[in-house]
Amino acid sequence: MESNLPLEGWCFGEFQLELQQKNQNLQNLRVSFQEAATVFGDPLSITAPDPDHSLTESRYIIVGRSEEGRPLMVAHTDRINEIRIICARELTRRERRQQAV
Repeated sequence: MESNLPLEGWCFGEFQLELQQKNQNLQNLRVSFQEAATVFGDPLSITAPDPDHSLTESRYIIVGRSEEGRPLMVAHTDRINEIRIICARELTRRERRQQAV
């Protein structure tokens, strides 16, 4: 499935991407931030707080399917009028069984 999100740039729509993190995430985890952003459109996604990874801002984890059909976990924080994606990865087999995604 093809995403309507732009392929280049560090900020689009409601999502803010850190360029360095974006490139590292794609290299290390093989999930583009553009694909990760599509998880927010999954009506069956689940979002939970992630208090263990930051003392200075509220962070969250969303688990759902991307437009590509892959089950992803996306760490993010909410900012004024935007969502900052921190990192994204595909769920492990164990996580997929636990989440039934």
